[in-house]
Amino acid sequence: MNFNDSQEFADENISIAKGKDGFALENYFYRSDVIYQRELSEIIFKSWFYACHISEIPQNGDYKTVEVGEDSLIIARDKTGNISASANTCRHRGARVCTQKKGNAKSFICPYHAWVYEVNGKLIGARSMGEDFNKDDYRLKKINTHIFEGMVFINCDPEAADFKLATDKLIPAISPYHLGNAKVAATRSYPIDANWKLVIENYLECYHCGPSHKEYAKSHTLRDEASKVAHLNEAMKKKALEEMGFQPQFVAEVTNQYLNSPVFGCDISHLRYALYEKYKTGSLDGQPLAPLMGDFKGYDGGAGDFQFGPLTFMLNYPDHCVLYRFLPRGLKESEMELVWFVNGDAVEGKDYDTDRLIELWDFTTKEDKFIITQNNQGVNSSFYEPGPYSPVFESLCNNFIRWYLEVIGEI
Repeated sequence: MNFNDSQEFADENISIAKGKDGFALENYFYRSDVIYQRELSEIIFKSWFYACHISEIPQNGDYKTVEVGEDSLIIARDKTGNISASANTCRHRGARVCTQKKGNAKSFICPYHAWVYEVNGKLIGARSMGEDFNKDDYRLKKINTHIFEGMVFINCDPEAADFKLATDKLIPAISPYHLGNAKVAATRSYPIDANWKLVIENYLECYHCGPSHKEYAKSHTLRDEASKVAHLNEAMKKKALEEMGFQPQFVAEVTNQYLNSPVFGCDISHLRYALYEKYKTGSLDGQPLAPLMGDFKGYDGGAGDFQFGPLTFMLNYPDHCVLYRFLPRGLKESEMELVWFVNGDAVEGKDYDTDRLIELWDFTTKEDKFIITQNNQGVNSSFYEPGPYSPVFESLCNNFIRWYLEVIGEI
């Protein structure tokens, strides 16, 4: 690193970047530890993001952990059946109390000094701490939770806004899938040697879809300019309303994200767009992969694209849904996690084949991993100079960067 990485230098670079609207960020923003710490404290740990689905922790005592940055968070169903989240950090001297990624437990026992916690984080045992010690003062730190359509979202900010006020606006578009009764058919994690912002930016634009995703581009109209596929979108919407019987809100666009979000960390969006003709769903050949979900009576030729907070996205087809969560694991390391949902009563091997179900998006995500890694290497080059975003395909990237600079510049 060949710069003085100070708070003052960070403020100076943020100010300069704000004056270059419409252009990508300088490589300083992908290399600075000062900037990264601001991102963690002001964006990542103050935003709502997906943790798991209720079907993954169905029994009392079931738990799952989520890794973000250098932190670990526990999501658990307690002995009363309530789902809660806690920081996986002992209140004694900081050791992780839960050492497995998932499982079932009556309690968590710190492996260091054996403090004992209920799975909801309540401290119930601490040896030799003196008469004045009050266990109620030392429960695991609470993490906010919000359950929406069976998906458990978390937020580490004690003063986080109520995510329900935002997600309720998506109910007309997402409720027909009956995700609360769905099940997780597959989960795949894709570690990537790249700054988390590059991962997000890649998802927000389809300028690269034609050159980089040959299979995806055969079926998804986002690869084309909107005017060229307007007739397909209109036909899809007409079919959804007239033949499938959905209400107009099912196909209505929602754009409450980034600077358009009324409340920080509660970004939401929805866009239903057409697949190309002869493609019914997100498969390599366009043919169905699983039983229809929820209220669907057939295929309308479309897919619903959702956003939940700044870090979680979802692409919903009539027969399955694919969720994407992007989290930083370090300054130059990120994790892309994909979760495939099918109807809750679908039987693996009978109603769907897992390999075929994940095929398109596993293949596409591995392509993304390659191009994002190349992007990360390039922006760290001494020859890198930011270029302009495409106003046709990359406006969401520009909106994201505008919002990002405002947030980290408010320190």
